[in-house]
Amino acid sequence: MHKIIVTGGLGFIGSNLIKLLLKNKFNVTNIDKVTYSSNFYNTKEFHGHKNYKFIKCDLNDKLKLGKIIYKFKPAGIFNLAAETHVDRSIDEPASFINSNIVGVFNLLEIFRDYSKFNKKTKLIHISTDEVYGDILKGRSNENFPYRPSSPYAASKASSDHLVSSYVRTYGIPAIVTNCSNNYGPKQHPEKLIPKLIYNILNNKSLPIYGNGKNSREWIYVDDHCEALVKVYKKGRVGEFYNIGSNKNFNNLEICKSLIKIAKEQIKIGTKVKIKFVKDRPGHDVRYALDSKKIFNELNWKTKMNFNTGLEKTFLWYLLNNNYYKSVSKNDIVKRIGKI
Repeated sequence: MHKIIVTGGLGFIGSNLIKLLLKNKFNVTNIDKVTYSSNFYNTKEFHGHKNYKFIKCDLNDKLKLGKIIYKFKPAGIFNLAAETHVDRSIDEPASFINSNIVGVFNLLEIFRDYSKFNKKTKLIHISTDEVYGDILKGRSNENFPYRPSSPYAASKASSDHLVSSYVRTYGIPAIVTNCSNNYGPKQHPEKLIPKLIYNILNNKSLPIYGNGKNSREWIYVDDHCEALVKVYKKGRVGEFYNIGSNKNFNNLEICKSLIKIAKEQIKIGTKVKIKFVKDRPGHDVRYALDSKKIFNELNWKTKMNFNTGLEKTFLWYLLNNNYYKSVSKNDIVKRIGKI
């Protein structure tokens, strides 16, 4: 049985990845430092599972992290531990530097020694399409230059370069993936879709930055997780793989789709109306990935229709109202990233 370590496994993508790994009979250890965006609600279904274990550990605790890796002897490590919210990176960039750059450096230092001990291991470093910056026309492939706009994107770009340099210099078996915007169950409500759903369910206005025309490529989280497992199994060491759906929607379209879905499920309140708010600084207009490489090399493509996925997402939050109760209300309703 393959042993896998998932860092950041109490988060949105990490917990959904663990679900898929356990389904595929992997033995999973979840390492998470437990921050505001970590949520044990996300992993409650795994508690007691014979192939699942949770360990609290910060990637910056190099001694403890090293002991865990050498004791568990993973065949693969999926690194999802990261600060991810752009608005928070505007308010407090230091935590992004510490987690997304220094933490990854510590992991790499341990992994370059461990990979000599375990020749068959592999590190999958999960990154973002935001490293490419604004893509006003066309789609960014893996050879596009990095032009990050926010401290968050810059910290992720830095970590990607670190991983790539360790492959080149030390020969570590690692792969970097860059994914588009994810949506689905278990996402922290500081992010657009779960925040809008929360406001719909609680009869609040729906805040949209600027004119609502900022466009993002959206992928259902299960599709992303299946791509990650395929990269682990069949991806080439040292490569970068874009993971996207090729489907772009702007924020206004997302909001209107959610209102339509909500009306089919519940009676929405009179205050549920779109409200345009001051844009955040440095807000990129459009992200769009060219994912032909993973389609052609690994025979992977998305399965989930966007509207179906959005409906499934809305229903999950509707039926899991306790999820919102497990998150600080201040983290949901407070506006940050204004400077």
